[in-house]
Amino acid sequence: MNSMVTSSEALLEWQRPPLPAAELQALEKAVRRLENPGLAARLSHYIGMPVEKALASLPEELVEPITRLTQEALGKALDAALLTLPAEGRPPSRRSVHKIMAGLSGALGGSFGIASLALELPVSATLMLRAIAATAREHGEDLADPRARLACLEVFALGGKSKADDGAEVGYYAVRSFLAKTLEESAKHLLKKGLTKEGAPALVKFLHAVAQRFSVQVSQKFALQTLPAIGAVSGATVNVLFMDHFQRTAQAHFTVRRLERLYGRERIHRLYDEIRRVDQG
Repeated sequence: MNSMVTSSEALLEWQRPPLPAAELQALEKAVRRLENPGLAARLSHYIGMPVEKALASLPEELVEPITRLTQEALGKALDAALLTLPAEGRPPSRRSVHKIMAGLSGALGGSFGIASLALELPVSATLMLRAIAATAREHGEDLADPRARLACLEVFALGGKSKADDGAEVGYYAVRSFLAKTLEESAKHLLKKGLTKEGAPALVKFLHAVAQRFSVQVSQKFALQTLPAIGAVSGATVNVLFMDHFQRTAQAHFTVRRLERLYGRERIHRLYDEIRRVDQG
């Protein structure tokens, strides 16, 4: 049975059209974006201070609360931005509006410590998810499918490395593979029960796994915004850069998914790995 499936899949891939030069260039751009996220470097450049220095001033006892708040924020954003998002009809607001609103919410992001993060992060995450959903639609995703909606949330896990990645080479496809089981189980629950999170342990696990990775970038953002010298204006800039980073990640992620639908996941995965190896020299 397995050999028949393998033969059928191989025949299907052989029948797919060749990858045009423009699509290959789009994939190359996506690989470089996804394998070299660069949020810390961008933040350091605009603020004029290494993110590592800001993180060193962040008390260790705040790390766990930030991870918890990140998971809660993603849960609220899932409710507000994805589970209530119309599958069809009027598209989400323009991303430039989202960036402005995110900047306003970030102006007070670090002014009042961890309490402000609890208020600001759900707003930022919801705005970002709306913008990510707009990108998903632009790349042909069917947001009536819970898998496509959860792929929007998956973007937050792709924006940089987690602490567990230290010393390990963890790429884009490895992260997707790690999340695949809970994403699929969550999607099946949503298909069966409707767009509700009730009684969905797999969805809780999925949110937790995404939050573990996303909280690293949240910690970087929060550490910079809490520095006394940063101020409200720069705090807003940090939030806009933060949102722009995940929007760029979404563009790359949904480019890869679009190419997978057109040319087959195995072929795109293979090309992705080849481009990655060439880039790494």
